[in-house]
Amino acid sequence: MSTVHIRNFAIIAHIDHGKSTLADRLLEMTGAVKVGSGSQLLDTMELEKEKGITIKLNPARMFYSHDGKDFQLNLIDTPGHVDFGYEVSRSLEAVEGVLLLVDASQGIQAQTLTNLYLAQELGLTIIPVVNKIDLPTAQPEDTAEQIINLIGCSADEICFVSGKTGDGVADLLAAIATRIPAPSLDTARQPLRALVFDSFFDPFLGVVAYVKVFSGRIKKNQRLFMKATRAQFDCLQNGYLQLKRIAGEALETGEIGYVATGLKSVQDCRVGDTIVADPSTVALPGYQTPKPMIYASFFPEPGKERELTVALDKLKLSDSSLTYEPISSQALGPGYNIGFLGLLHLEIIKERLNREFDINVLVTTPTVAYQQQGEVWLEPWVDLEILCPQDHYGAVSELVSQHRTEFKNVEYIGDRVVCKYEAPLAEVITDFYDKLKSVTSGYASMDYQLKDYRAADLVAVDLLVAGDKIDALTQYMVRSKAERYGRTVVEKLKELIPRHNFEITLQAAIGGKIIARADIAPFRKDVTAKLYGGDVTRKNKLLDKQKKGKKRMRNLGRIEVPSEVFVELLRK
Repeated sequence: MSTVHIRNFAIIAHIDHGKSTLADRLLEMTGAVKVGSGSQLLDTMELEKEKGITIKLNPARMFYSHDGKDFQLNLIDTPGHVDFGYEVSRSLEAVEGVLLLVDASQGIQAQTLTNLYLAQELGLTIIPVVNKIDLPTAQPEDTAEQIINLIGCSADEICFVSGKTGDGVADLLAAIATRIPAPSLDTARQPLRALVFDSFFDPFLGVVAYVKVFSGRIKKNQRLFMKATRAQFDCLQNGYLQLKRIAGEALETGEIGYVATGLKSVQDCRVGDTIVADPSTVALPGYQTPKPMIYASFFPEPGKERELTVALDKLKLSDSSLTYEPISSQALGPGYNIGFLGLLHLEIIKERLNREFDINVLVTTPTVAYQQQGEVWLEPWVDLEILCPQDHYGAVSELVSQHRTEFKNVEYIGDRVVCKYEAPLAEVITDFYDKLKSVTSGYASMDYQLKDYRAADLVAVDLLVAGDKIDALTQYMVRSKAERYGRTVVEKLKELIPRHNFEITLQAAIGGKIIARADIAPFRKDVTAKLYGGDVTRKNKLLDKQKKGKKRMRNLGRIEVPSEVFVELLRK
């Protein structure tokens, strides 16, 4: 097959707009898989299928004939969530065109806009696609009008499809072949440069890198180098993916495929790095080291400390963005402080620990990654975009006014409005999204991108229980919110901690200054009080039952409380 007819493309879509289902139909119609092979075939993790989201991107090669020409279509199925924005940006660098996929019943959403802007900045060809036209609630004409207002295309450029039924997918395939440009082949004779846009760990082949070859070619057994990490390896195997790896002799300029490196850690083969054959070759631009956006501490159940260490080490093999360091808490025992790309990343790691390693962890309230510059603390700020119907604009404005945001501008897309703000990340990562959905009756969507770091008046709010400082519950926040937070958490603790046979004082403090206080009145509990004489074994059974209950208790300083108290307290 002539490499002239290579077409590399990705799909841009908001969560639940049918991206993975459309990919299934493309794979079926090109014969890459048999009809009825399954659903969401490129979502290989159980968690992805349950949540209806793409977490781990997957490339897939399809072969397609049109107008007497043979085409090699390389699809990269990318995540849509903001937590994985860097992976998406590297994936878009590896293609020449994108499908802008919009649900005909939901219209344009915020995450669609973020990745669309990125594709436009990269100069990619955009094919607008209205999906789910088979739904009773579909409004394809209105959705098409939104797209026309957004990107300025003409009506006849829009493809109308149903990923579920396959309607319109044949025309979409023809559009991909004829409208997306071929990759440049002028660099075929230049030194090898291949972009790594994802990687994973295979127990037999080591780290396997997904790559786009920008120049030169990759052959089996060739000596190769990573520019950023300086790792070196021999190519154990290369080829392309069609749900499974299909080995080949070489990867040529313009092609997307995989390279088995034999490396033992994804730390040596990071997303955005450049594979070269000559260490003096200049790297492709845009590489970044993934940096945590938020931190949270994980504490395992007693006796599971070693298992948690082993589990995190294994997860690290396949997730180069995961960072962690051991900590010890007076209240909760040994654990790990872990850095995440965002709240979804945190939730995924927590779920994987539970499913793959049978480890339940207690998670502290997430905090953002503050930086210190001399005596000044800096906090991360983001560009925040909220998309909602025009009649909800007032409610959105009122909500953001309570969260230290700075207004930028407003844009109108048909009957919808895009509200643009700058905001501290700390204001966005907790319950802001839930509040946004509440005040807009579920019609708003939001997205954000890191902008910069700015000076912040930070304080540490400590919690004291019966005079003992509980280090795991210390929270860093801006001074203006500290007193209200202190009062709220002290009152919540008062509700959650069981009464003891002595008075318990609860306090919130900044430094040595107490900013909130509550007291839990005492009482004496005797589990055998209701037994008047009789069989002593009944009394012993009750005492044994009480001992078993104590095993499920943890200590807040000198105060013994059920583990559920921590879960409720840390839940926001």
